[in-house]
Amino acid sequence: MKAAVWHGVKDIRVEDVEPKPLKADEVRVKVAWAGICGSDLHEYVEGPVFIPVDKVDELTGGQAPLTMGHEFAGVVEEVGDQVTDVKVGDHVTVNPTITHERWADDVDVYDGYSFIGLSCDGGFAAYVNVPAHNIYELPKDFPLQLAATIEPTAVAVQAIKEGDLKFGETTAVFGAGPIGCLVVAAAKAAGARKIIVTDLSQSRLEKAREMGATDVINSGEVDAVEKIHEIVPNGVDVSFEVAGVQPTFIQSIQSTRARGTMVIVSIFARPIEFDPMLLTNTGVKVTSTIAYSRDTFQKTVDLVAQRAINVEPIITKEIELDNIVTEGFDALIADKKQAKILVKLSGE
Repeated sequence: MKAAVWHGVKDIRVEDVEPKPLKADEVRVKVAWAGICGSDLHEYVEGPVFIPVDKVDELTGGQAPLTMGHEFAGVVEEVGDQVTDVKVGDHVTVNPTITHERWADDVDVYDGYSFIGLSCDGGFAAYVNVPAHNIYELPKDFPLQLAATIEPTAVAVQAIKEGDLKFGETTAVFGAGPIGCLVVAAAKAAGARKIIVTDLSQSRLEKAREMGATDVINSGEVDAVEKIHEIVPNGVDVSFEVAGVQPTFIQSIQSTRARGTMVIVSIFARPIEFDPMLLTNTGVKVTSTIAYSRDTFQKTVDLVAQRAINVEPIITKEIELDNIVTEGFDALIADKKQAKILVKLSGE
């Protein structure tokens, strides 16, 4: 079968690979659609970040070269001998996080985690083997294209939970990339009354407005912090840093009200500096998030499947696996109008 395999920085190859034998506790998924994530882009441009190169990953047993892809949905093709709660023909999405506490109802990823598609073979392939407890069933009438966006949406839902954003509160989102726009959609679903988004790209700001932003600010044209304080004089209740650079990190703190909360959602490619007195003088609390709990993932499946969170606008392009490098990874680098690019596998 064809698969997109990571060999190194700027070295992803679409090549023929043999499907691995199915373990007794695994499910084989025929992948329908898979999304290219910002984490995938980091691995392509400056990896390895999560991909194990020098040694085998202790949780997954994976090691480079490996098939990428951790945002995907499809149809169950085969189940292992010990699997009883998943059936052939089920339409499913996959929670790609692998943790130490495999069978707990809800686990803390900070106890140790790895990702299918980053630490072992993932969904940029015709078929992928997944532990049965990582499978989440979907309504059969729900489009699998949209289901491929559930994983990044779960990141956004967890961010809202980490920030403890309450109904009627105000928020600012720094960065209108795919995750930033999904944070906007999740904040809207949570009942935020003001959702302010800043970015340097006008096309991304337009996408954020489509996803539910009440106000957008081009930070290349005006002072974003001043503008936010014009809209919400005392600062927002919760801010989300989703750009991953020093200026927006500082602006997020400066835009948050006294004793409010700033949530770091982005992956920073390099260290940054900031003055801790920004926090000491305001009491702003800083927290962060990298993934999601199992409970959050199930809630996200329900919210997306019930259309309580509208993910459709985030999809900007659909491509074939053969073109994943040029029309996928390279396009995301060059074209800021792109948000979520989906890779068509079976296309069901």
